[in-house]
Amino acid sequence: MVFSSPTFLLFFAVLLLFYAGARNYRERAAVILVGSLIFYASWKPVYLVLLSASVSLNYLIYSGLSATRSKPLLMAGLVLNLGFLGVVKYLGMLLDSFLGLGAWLDSPLIDAPPGWMDWALPLGISFYTFHMLSVMIDVYRGEWTHRISFRAWWLYVTFFPHMIAGPILRASELVEQLEDLQPLKAGNIRLGALIFMAGLIKKVLFADNLAPLADELFSHPGALDFYTAWLATTAFALQIYFDFSGYSEMAIGLALSLGVALPRNFLHPYTSRSVREFWQRWHITLSRWLRDYLYISLGGNRRGKARNMSNLMITMLLGGLWHGAAWTFVFWGVLHGAYLVLHRLLLDFYARLGVTAGSLASLALSWLGWPVTLVLVWVTWVFFRAPTFHDAWIMTAAMAGLSGVTDAPAVRNYMQVLVWASLLLVLLEPRIERGLKQGLQRWGHLHFSLRGAAYAGIVLALIFMGGSSQKFIYFDF
Repeated sequence: MVFSSPTFLLFFAVLLLFYAGARNYRERAAVILVGSLIFYASWKPVYLVLLSASVSLNYLIYSGLSATRSKPLLMAGLVLNLGFLGVVKYLGMLLDSFLGLGAWLDSPLIDAPPGWMDWALPLGISFYTFHMLSVMIDVYRGEWTHRISFRAWWLYVTFFPHMIAGPILRASELVEQLEDLQPLKAGNIRLGALIFMAGLIKKVLFADNLAPLADELFSHPGALDFYTAWLATTAFALQIYFDFSGYSEMAIGLALSLGVALPRNFLHPYTSRSVREFWQRWHITLSRWLRDYLYISLGGNRRGKARNMSNLMITMLLGGLWHGAAWTFVFWGVLHGAYLVLHRLLLDFYARLGVTAGSLASLALSWLGWPVTLVLVWVTWVFFRAPTFHDAWIMTAAMAGLSGVTDAPAVRNYMQVLVWASLLLVLLEPRIERGLKQGLQRWGHLHFSLRGAAYAGIVLALIFMGGSSQKFIYFDF
């Protein structure tokens, strides 16, 4: 079930009815847990077995860590979880690379039938693995001492709004809320519905309409000229933003309707004036996870400049690998790591020049940083989206004006208008959000019939103007 599908909306309405009829915490927790498992099983029921084994085994490891804070036990948990994640997610990529090396050497290393490495990745495995690992690491570090019951552990891992594609939460952000589930409140449902509707609009009206254009242009990289290459990359950059931020807002709205607050995952990332700021605004909970559990564990910036830059590169390389089992994702991470290292070097260079915060030179560099950041991030999206390095290099060459194409593919005017209007909307999003916050109180005072009519009008607009229904991009990660 996709959040934007009628099937899910019916599922959630039924879940709310059962939740409203629950008489105490135990029944409310049961409704959430059973509903979450039904939601997960709707994708592929067999993966419930894998999920159950993972959740139960990790609870045993967590319980042992709570009692002993044993480093060998923590290492066992890390090896088991990351090892299994590596097998199901990356073994195919490694074997495919091995076979490719044999073909390049004109000496097949093994004789493998076509498609023997193709298997479906368990939905949400990267996300729920990170959720459980964060608790274990926090317990070992002494940052989380609250005892989690087996029921609360299951709720924490499987809570359906965030389970499949985040936000990635620490135990301190969710467990205590799930241990104190309260009856439904009209105010939470109203605000949750508004947030969910904003995410639904992003997904259905923008992401799903931008997807066909991005797919079409990226499938013919050799036929693109300078303009259409930038159009294709902009279409995908906007598609993935509207798709993933839309999912995150829908998740936040769904959870809030049940009285559970989830943290924000996006904060206008395309208004960033440096790549460092971009990662403070894009997929915020993943950036925080990588910082707290990988970058800091490697030493952060505590062991000299050279080690700090190495830690940045390793963190972003592994962050790229987390996104997908392809070397293009690794290179995407390496590019972002290189950008972050360059940013650190530039800050040191500006400091030696005497450029201080608030000075005219600092302000000029800040404003110049915005278009430069957009260009740098757009280039990385090419490698994120392109199926092969060959396609990515052709696309980046076209973006640099090196394409020899003289007859670029025709793109309908309305598609171009959609892309550039969407980009303008994203850049104006902070102002729009401030205006919506100011009008939120007045919205709450409107008669319920007027609010209902407005929601109905939006739904009708989405039905007639929305793109073809697609799963969320991050479901593959």
